[in-house]
Amino acid sequence: MAVLTPPPSAPSPPAGSGGREKPAGERGPQRAPARPGLALAGAALCVLAAVLLGFAANLTVVGHLQHARDQQVAYDELREQLAEGTAPVGPLDNDGGALALGAPVALLDIPALGVHEVVGEGTTSGVLMSGPGHRRDTALPGQPGTAVIMGRQWGYGSPFSRLDRLPDNATITLMTGQGKAEYRVTGSRRAGDELPTPSGGRNQGRLTLITATGAPYTPSGVLRVDAELTTPVQPSPPRERRAGWIGPAEEALNGDGGAWLAVFLWTQGLFLAALLAAWAHRVWGRWQTWICAVPVLAALGLAVSGAATRLLPNLL
Repeated sequence: MAVLTPPPSAPSPPAGSGGREKPAGERGPQRAPARPGLALAGAALCVLAAVLLGFAANLTVVGHLQHARDQQVAYDELREQLAEGTAPVGPLDNDGGALALGAPVALLDIPALGVHEVVGEGTTSGVLMSGPGHRRDTALPGQPGTAVIMGRQWGYGSPFSRLDRLPDNATITLMTGQGKAEYRVTGSRRAGDELPTPSGGRNQGRLTLITATGAPYTPSGVLRVDAELTTPVQPSPPRERRAGWIGPAEEALNGDGGAWLAVFLWTQGLFLAALLAAWAHRVWGRWQTWICAVPVLAALGLAVSGAATRLLPNLL
């Protein structure tokens, strides 16, 4: 008689397994291997986000704060120079060299608009971030000839945002190293309008304020406000260069091409910081990485966008 042998019993499942062994596909998640492509994509997104946020901040809150700080520094410097009698009265400084870009040359007051700004030398986009700028190939305020001052319409303090509301016969005052010069507004003009009719003799002084026209942050043209000097004309030091010698970066609605190097260098630093943040996220942890990386990325994003803003129209 054959004896039936029972089959060998299956091994008991380990305790806590619910009575059955999990198939191979259900044995818990496996950690995905590192993918360089994902790290590069994450770094690129970080760079893009930092630059876009930096642009928004520079053209609004941060830009206005920078303008206020620069104006305070320039005001203290100009007030000291006026007290010591060393404020500029021509294209050269006390050492015989050309005035540096951004050097304070006058204090502008427009009571009808509530404007009280220090005017810097030069009209590049970088100079106009700190306040209105004096076009370097024109006379200084109070001297014979036409003094030209440019200012931004919207960004960085927007000192000339309401220039189109300045009424005729309004008073404009400028304090320079030669004293106070007062002007009376004679009118405004846009592209295609007739040039102002010269009044008086060849030693008369005039003033032209220039800003952009158009919707916010999208300049489409140029507004010019003309005024004539009502106080005595001050002597003008000789100028070695003729009118029109300035470069394209100081013309109305032009950007500063010299800012490309700064944009490139700051972008490199921002991209490297983003790559480091992506690597740290994998080996260190999410919250630890973001707590340390966000301030660095934000600062570098502001630096990149600040340099790139100099490439935009100077009257923006």
